[in-house]
Amino acid sequence: MPSKETDLLVAIQDALYTPGTAKAARALSHFGEHDLGWLAVATAGAIATSVGDVDRQKRRKWLALGAGTFAAHAATVVLKRIVRRPRPNDPRVKIGVKTPSQLSFPSSHAANTGAAAAHLADITGTKWPWLLVPVMMLSRNVLGVHYPTDTLAGAALGVATAKAAIEVEKRI
Repeated sequence: MPSKETDLLVAIQDALYTPGTAKAARALSHFGEHDLGWLAVATAGAIATSVGDVDRQKRRKWLALGAGTFAAHAATVVLKRIVRRPRPNDPRVKIGVKTPSQLSFPSSHAANTGAAAAHLADITGTKWPWLLVPVMMLSRNVLGVHYPTDTLAGAALGVATAKAAIEVEKRI
């Protein structure tokens, strides 16, 4: 028997799924897999700020980004094994990418991106990085690998993890 959340996931896919959006969502999926894309961004930022006489605080912020996104990813891995919610499995849901596990809650990609957005907002002093979060969340729904609550919980966990990492970085 389909749940209301499955119905919502199907409605999201009906509204947004096209070959183009699926391709873009798969690119985001590969970027976010195992936090590798955000770790690469953090590494690039740390390297760029180590050249010349650049502010050490900025370098620490880039390193904190890597630590924060990695911690968010690790937290989701643990929570998935505790909660054990299976990924969507309804014939109406299009599955657009393979996943490393069959566990759905919370979304690691949304957590990594929520953490990255909080860190990037801290680094840049702007709000534009927050736009990344709903894009990643919807990409996971478009691909049919997460329910909407998986992505909401993941994003919230990522932001909370990043805020803790940012506080630690400020005290160093």
